Amino acid sequence: MPDPWSAWWTALCAAALLNAAAWAYSAVRLGRHVDSLPADVALTRRRLLWLSALYVLGCGFRSVLPMIDVPRFCLHETGISRIFVGRSVATVAELAFVAQWALLMREAGAVRAGRMVVPLIACAEVLSWIAVLTRDDLFHALENSTWTVVAAFAVAFLASRWRYEGPTGRKVIIAAGGAAAAYVAFMVAYVVPMYLMRWHAGHETVTFAQGLAEVLHPCTVQRDWALWWQDAAWLTPYFTLCVWFSLSLAHVPSLKAGAAAAGRP
Repeated sequence: MPDPWSAWWTALCAAALLNAAAWAYSAVRLGRHVDSLPADVALTRRRLLWLSALYVLGCGFRSVLPMIDVPRFCLHETGISRIFVGRSVATVAELAFVAQWALLMREAGAVRAGRMVVPLIACAEVLSWIAVLTRDDLFHALENSTWTVVAAFAVAFLASRWRYEGPTGRKVIIAAGGAAAAYVAFMVAYVVPMYLMRWHAGHETVTFAQGLAEVLHPCTVQRDWALWWQDAAWLTPYFTLCVWFSLSLAHVPSLKAGAAAAGRP
């Protein structure tokens, strides 16, 4: 019987391959009908597709070489098994993911609101880097709280467009609302409390200079499942469900008509 970490890692690698294949299928499917869309909608869908590629690649990398940033743990010893590399990949992928949200919000009429979400998540990424460099999990709690608020804000905007949409647009709003509700509930019930508990438990923090030196060095190979399971519980849906959501965004029906009916805010 395989060790828990080995079974989990194998599943992550399989998911990464599946996600890459799903992106290729998504690209082919979009290519078949993108020319039938209005020029501006087609351009947005192409951008959404390539932004999803960054997210798929980033999550694929982190699936093959999973790391836990603050304790500097990883599963495999390679030349790129460094927290700095993993965190950098995550930063690019997550900014690409939220850029997808911004594009769709702008298309739906929320020009100003769409401009806000990327800077807000950029701030969340700064908080994440502070947490990683100083080993202070309070900043991870703040980072994930920011993601939670931004997700709730984005879906609240979509919900406000309900009366302007037809049956298709309302299905999009229901799907987005359901996904956002599940995400917010998970973050509030599990992820943010997890980091707050770690912060309350206490951990010796380090200076930025010390932290930078640590994250540039190879991380410590650690395969004790007791040290991984808490993070595996959120990394698993992150590398699967969130990736599938990102892939789906290139195929979301346009809400532009509803935006025109409502007037662009």
